[in-house]
Amino acid sequence: MKEIAISEFKAKCLSLLDQVQKTKKPIRITRFGKPVAEVVPTSPASKSNWMGSMKDRIEILGDLVSPGNEESDWEALRN
Repeated sequence: MKEIAISEFKAKCLSLLDQVQKTKKPIRITRFGKPVAEVVPTSPASKSNWMGSMKDRIEILGDLVSPGNEESDWEALRN
């Protein structure tokens, strides 16, 4: 895996992200020679259409719009 100093990553961030996307090879970012982060290409699953992916797998119980407790219990609304 290619390693790059954090200062160089900061200076070349956008081009390095493009490089990871094109080559599909990760880059390890280091600070004082110690790894602090890795930039990895996205997985194929993240490219799929996630909208509606949980259809028929979950059930919504209760009201999602109204507050979970009574307004009289809200300390922020007092006074």
